[in-house]
Amino acid sequence: MILEDAKDFATQLGAHGAVTGLDLGTVTIGVAVSDVMRSVASPLETIKRKKFTLDANRLLEITTARDIRGIVLGLPRNMDGSEGPRAQATRAFARNLERLTPLPITFWDERLSTVAAERALLEADTSRKRRAEVIDNIAAAYILQGMLDRLAHIRSAS
Repeated sequence: MILEDAKDFATQLGAHGAVTGLDLGTVTIGVAVSDVMRSVASPLETIKRKKFTLDANRLLEITTARDIRGIVLGLPRNMDGSEGPRAQATRAFARNLERLTPLPITFWDERLSTVAAERALLEADTSRKRRAEVIDNIAAAYILQGMLDRLAHIRSAS
């Protein structure tokens, strides 16, 4: 089930359990996971994209192995907030994934997440080669952390 609103997503998740965040690229998918209390996002892996079925199978293996309760996809909006072809491709991926899993799926505005991840890796003096290997799952962690912070805000407001 695809949910546009973070409050609806929070309701579907229940009180505890890990959530996964995805940074969908054209070549790779960055994957991050949260702890069961949903306070910290951690980079997990980068999946080399092949075709949807293989990519989805790997994601579903992760969700099963880690008892994931929900999926957050980074939505690549344009800087003016509009949605272009990459955002449409992300929404299509979500619709296809929705057919394969009962987990709630939502989106998080990922503008500048890759920039933030790149900056963090540069500050850590990470080599160019290593940055290329981990940038997508670090970006996924930024995306997921944004949603985790939003979920914490929703919890504290209610």
